[in-house]
Amino acid sequence: QVQLVESGGGLVQAGGSLRLSCAASGRTTGGNAMGWFRQTPGKEREFVAAITWSDGSTYYADSVKGRFTISRDNAKNTVYLQMNSLKPEDTAVYYCATRPGVVTTTPTSYPYWGQGTQVTVST
Repeated sequence: QVQLVESGGGLVQAGGSLRLSCAASGRTTGGNAMGWFRQTPGKEREFVAAITWSDGSTYYADSVKGRFTISRDNAKNTVYLQMNSLKPEDTAVYYCATRPGVVTTTPTSYPYWGQGTQVTVST
């Protein structure tokens, strides 16, 4: 079983920055793609960014491209999401997830999820 634990959320003013972390443990070799998703009340969970453990290829939603950066530390089994120039519309619960094989942007294709961390961006 794979366990994912997110940290780093909080309250920040618009224009500020936060860095989220996702520490993976357990059968991490079962997951190649690591993704970040976010969800607000009443809305579906949406893709934010993803990275592959194998070669570090990265993928971003258009809404965060140029502002967010995903990275990984293979030695620590940890994935990061550096979020800069935050906007109020970035407010959400952020989740990390992992799946075997290639990156997808569909939440239901990821079998393993963390508990989520709240990010709130104030005006």
